[in-house]
Amino acid sequence: MSLLADSSFVLDQKRIGTMAKWRHAVELAMSDDDIAKLMGISRSRTERGSRVDRARMLLAYHENPSFFAVGQAVGVHHQTVQRCVERALAYGPLTALDDRPRPGKEPTITPEAKAWLVDLACSKAKDLGYPHELWTTRLLARHARKRGPAAGHKCLAHLVQGTVCKILGQEEIKPHKVRCYLERRDAEFGRKMAEVLCVYREVQVLKKAAAKATKSGKPVAIVSYDEKPGIQAIATTAPDLPPKPGVYASFARDHEYKRHGTVSLLAGIDLLTGKVHALVKDRHRSREFVEFLKLLNAAYPANTTIKLILDNHSAHISKETKTWLATQRTGRFEFTFTPTHGSWLNLVEGFFSKFARSVLRHIRVTSKQELKERIMAGINDVNRYPVIHTWSYKLAEAA
Repeated sequence: MSLLADSSFVLDQKRIGTMAKWRHAVELAMSDDDIAKLMGISRSRTERGSRVDRARMLLAYHENPSFFAVGQAVGVHHQTVQRCVERALAYGPLTALDDRPRPGKEPTITPEAKAWLVDLACSKAKDLGYPHELWTTRLLARHARKRGPAAGHKCLAHLVQGTVCKILGQEEIKPHKVRCYLERRDAEFGRKMAEVLCVYREVQVLKKAAAKATKSGKPVAIVSYDEKPGIQAIATTAPDLPPKPGVYASFARDHEYKRHGTVSLLAGIDLLTGKVHALVKDRHRSREFVEFLKLLNAAYPANTTIKLILDNHSAHISKETKTWLATQRTGRFEFTFTPTHGSWLNLVEGFFSKFARSVLRHIRVTSKQELKERIMAGINDVNRYPVIHTWSYKLAEAA
């Protein structure tokens, strides 16, 4: 009997010791930054309720380290407070606000079925008989439900659009989008690029010589030339409304407009002085290009060699152009052509981009003639404050 009593006493003592251990207060150290973030979460009206409650528990426990007192103050069981504090000690105060990951439901879609779906998404919908060029997630889900079981993936019989989005998102596949790329079709791209870079290197040498006030020999002008076609002459059908402070922040414009046709800007920028030579014409054929060459011919002294960097437009190598060039002295004009799909090598493209974003942006005119006049006015404004453009990409690789 005494043995039973002693055993019962020992068990009671162990139970009391365990409970005392459970309820023993532990020190929760938090930085000022953690406390500030917890304060913000505890007062938030957009955070989840569980995060707000746990933030309040940790702040209350930091002030009064008692599981029972905090539980009564927050309105939860003391064991809930204890578990929250233990997680804060183990993982950090901010991490303790979120639920720990749970195993969840076993996946019903097999890895083989996911691989089949991803492979399907990497093909075109039109190749499988659909009128669509590319897949939509809804169409892909419908096709998978129809064809998946026959391909040995019965788990796809009830596939929905949302699951398709998740699977494609995990593999970082976006079959509904198209990203453009540039195919290299010029077998001599490297050689032609080197020739253009050599001209830019010559510009650099001439600039250094000019800075040192030393003569560089035969006078040379280097012009980067291109055309910007299709500039629209668009007129408004109603007057623009100006901004009003505190009411309308921007101009207001009626969505209807009237077209008056298009014009082409033929422009070349002198890489040594920054001056822009330009013509605005209705078209950009060989005769317009020859007219631009005549403009350059008149702009520079007769003993100056004019080197042009330009693309392979048919007007630049036409019979009419070659006939006119044959009438000029030998060496007056020298052409350096950019490679096919290499217009980015032409510095004037940067000028066109800036001009389109400043002068031509949102432009409205009443006629093509007004558009031509405003473009030339914009060119004159650029020439009042010329900017010398400098090429630096891969210039060190030029021979």
